[in-house]
Amino acid sequence: MTDVLDALQVGVLVLDEGDKPVLANAAAREMGLVRQRTGSGGASTEEAHTIVRTLAGQVRRTGITRVVELDLPRLTHGEPLGVNVRAVALDEGRVAIEAADVTEAHRVARVRRDFVANVSHELKTPVGALQLLAEALLDATDKDPAAAIRFAERIKHESSRLGRLVSELLELSRLQGAEPLPEPEPVDVDKITAEVLDRAKTPASAKEIELRFRGARGLTVYGNENQLVTAVINLVENAIAYSPEQTTVTVTTSEDNGYVEIAVADQGIGIEPRDIDRIFERFYRADRARSRATGGTGLGLAIVKHISTNHGGRVTVTSTVGVGSTFTLRLPSRPTEAALTLPSSVEIGGAP
Repeated sequence: MTDVLDALQVGVLVLDEGDKPVLANAAAREMGLVRQRTGSGGASTEEAHTIVRTLAGQVRRTGITRVVELDLPRLTHGEPLGVNVRAVALDEGRVAIEAADVTEAHRVARVRRDFVANVSHELKTPVGALQLLAEALLDATDKDPAAAIRFAERIKHESSRLGRLVSELLELSRLQGAEPLPEPEPVDVDKITAEVLDRAKTPASAKEIELRFRGARGLTVYGNENQLVTAVINLVENAIAYSPEQTTVTVTTSEDNGYVEIAVADQGIGIEPRDIDRIFERFYRADRARSRATGGTGLGLAIVKHISTNHGGRVTVTSTVGVGSTFTLRLPSRPTEAALTLPSSVEIGGAP
């Protein structure tokens, strides 16, 4: 019987009329529902968690089954353990406790709440700006034509930013599984880089930034061409946005042990070490003032990470402040189990 209980992933615990554990499986101990306590004489005994004893007492007094969700502090430092607990009264004052680990569900719910809050904040800024600019434009139309032109240009800028934000939110939603992922196909890397460099010419020319390509030709990756172009163009446009004028952005391709690497290197402002682990989070900006000035939404790198994950690959970054950054997209060069199934992306909460 003990072996059967220990094989369960849910925690099972039975307390007697004095709240002493008379039965506890391995999962209950791992969750911290039962803990070792050393007495004054050095003897070690098991003791139920304080919250569990309180819940058992309520069930024992009322005879009513209770189902609650709790956040239990861990023995080690870290986020609390989320558990769904069901407590049932038995005979002779005993209480049976069943606990399921729902920590991941709590984390996902928290990420979603944060995401909704961030989206609301990000949308509020350009929408509010458009409203104020429209009112100013109406006032200045007859009185100050020059001011009206300035306001119209600002409206165009804010509406473009709003449109890009909505488009990237829709793209992120698709990548996270709202729509079925397309079947992977062989994709010519030369075609990807050619399209990306062509699309990046205009923003690069505006800042007199030279776009360079070097590396191997004739490489192939497996996945969806449109998504891969999106990932690489996001990296290149990001490099251009955060680089000073008259510098160079270099795209390099290579093959390594069954993978193709597409690296985008810039001579920009670089990334502080404290920000490296968070730059792939949605809406995270290492430099908020500069990001808003460049029209950034804070979603570009999150999209890149989701695309790389969906293709069985990964994206990494190396950076030196004041020198520049290199983002490397590593993708399978032949069909692999990961690439063939294209699993749905996980949510991005903390560090990638």
